[in-house]
Amino acid sequence: MFERLSFERHCCSIAIVSRLKQISEAVRDAGSLGVAELASLTGASEMTIRRDLEVLAAQGVLERYRGGARSLLLRGEEPPFALRADENMDAKRRIAAAVAGLIADGESVVLDSGTTCLEVARLLHERRLTVMPLSLHAVNALSSSATLTLLVPGGRPRPGELALTGPLTLASLQALRFDTAVIGCCGLSAEHGLTAFDLEDASVKRTAIASARRVIAAVDASKLTRTALAFVAPVSALDAVVTDAEGDAGLTAAGVPVVTA
Repeated sequence: MFERLSFERHCCSIAIVSRLKQISEAVRDAGSLGVAELASLTGASEMTIRRDLEVLAAQGVLERYRGGARSLLLRGEEPPFALRADENMDAKRRIAAAVAGLIADGESVVLDSGTTCLEVARLLHERRLTVMPLSLHAVNALSSSATLTLLVPGGRPRPGELALTGPLTLASLQALRFDTAVIGCCGLSAEHGLTAFDLEDASVKRTAIASARRVIAAVDASKLTRTALAFVAPVSALDAVVTDAEGDAGLTAAGVPVVTA
């Protein structure tokens, strides 16, 4: 009975996250939408839509007005962490397992922020490694490990994302030399390289790459061929790309080893 209830709650949670994402994207694309329009789009009741809009307003995704909501996200912005956390979870876990398999015990690792890298952090919990995570989500995931040496950088956490940014984060990275950097991204293509939506995040990624002997990009299929605002690095800076995509968007032809999870 307990397992059944747990499964039902999990399915319910996934359905809610999926609906919130649908609402967020619809309002962003239209600029603004009414409660009745969103209820018709999602098949949910207007009361449920009003509750969902309150959740999204609290996350800074949109602004409520009487009878509807208007988007606070630009079309080129990344959805909030909470909306991405359960998205493509099976693929992210496969990618994380493949990345973890490329890391040997005893290595020092700098681990980027983002939902895929958080899955990597969870798999490194019992390993004999030195790890510096670049988000408080990953710091929390690794903090109870009895085998891992955890290094926590300074910096300012971005709201929701909890990615560490700013001069203290850059100074922490510049003071160390890592065996491996595991980097997430918002976009990756052979032509435009590794890109990110947030300018400060891009700066942190660049510094992490410069501080590591080897760079592994953890990229789910939705990021391949996409280009975000801020340039991070050319694909030549990557020693490997781990992805769930069937095609590699020209990365192999550009000389980048691709591991398909």
